[in-house]
Amino acid sequence: MKMRILQGLSLIFCLAAPFRVSAEDKIFDTPTLDRIVQTGKIRIGYGSTAPFSFLNADGQVLGYSIDLCRGVVERLKQRLKLRSIDIEFVPRTPSNRIQLLNDGSMDIECNASTNTTERRKSVAFSYSHFYGVTRYVSLRKNGLAKLDDLKGRSVSVALGTVNINEINDISRKRRLNISPVPVDSLQAAFDMVTDGRVAAFAMDEVLLKTMIARAQNPSDYALSDEQLTDVQPLGFMMRLNDKPFVNAVNEGLADIYKTGAVRDIYKRWFEDPMPGLNIKLDLPMNRWLMDAIINPKVIE
Repeated sequence: MKMRILQGLSLIFCLAAPFRVSAEDKIFDTPTLDRIVQTGKIRIGYGSTAPFSFLNADGQVLGYSIDLCRGVVERLKQRLKLRSIDIEFVPRTPSNRIQLLNDGSMDIECNASTNTTERRKSVAFSYSHFYGVTRYVSLRKNGLAKLDDLKGRSVSVALGTVNINEINDISRKRRLNISPVPVDSLQAAFDMVTDGRVAAFAMDEVLLKTMIARAQNPSDYALSDEQLTDVQPLGFMMRLNDKPFVNAVNEGLADIYKTGAVRDIYKRWFEDPMPGLNIKLDLPMNRWLMDAIINPKVIE
């Protein structure tokens, strides 16, 4: 009888004991700069979205955004007086990127997320590092060029992007009865156009140009003449309520902008043959990005 009582008490104590977390988990509760000092490591999110961030054939993470973030990490190292900061690259998708930020799996998303009012409710954004517009890609043989050409058609969109709302808004305002088809990845959305399962795929113009250039038969595709959106700012996403880290990233970017290093980085990815892919976009820096480099500011 006494033994049973002891066993019962032991079980109660076990159930009542607080959940144990690892030292690494506890670090997730600390400010990002403090965690970098403690671990000597920063977690950078990347995507499958050349020229911003992608894996090359050798498994290396490359891209315009990655080059900028590497420059920021170098400046963080000096700021924090660390001998080195190891970079852990974390793959992310449009649909899980905010979750990975908020659960501590990554500290900064070094890709190209559209800076919108709605997103700023969930994440913090860096200074803008690119400005672009949304268009759609379709098969050239179908002769689609205007938004009205999408009337009654299906359009693929990537889950977790702003393009779903853009398509729905356009469809409602113009009474086009467009059917958006959400899919998990940009490539899957593009492939649906190739296979004829949808009429078009709506996405950032620069990403569509890159995907067309990488396609087996680039001449099979055409970008829409009409834009779906006005020019939009893109930036790096970070966690909310971590202002010291956000400020440190912005100061790092501001220094890269001030020294002019950003112009060489931009040229490497948008004007010269793209490293790791050997395709050329011939996309000069637009005036919106030039202005952002000269006078970087937080968008609120």
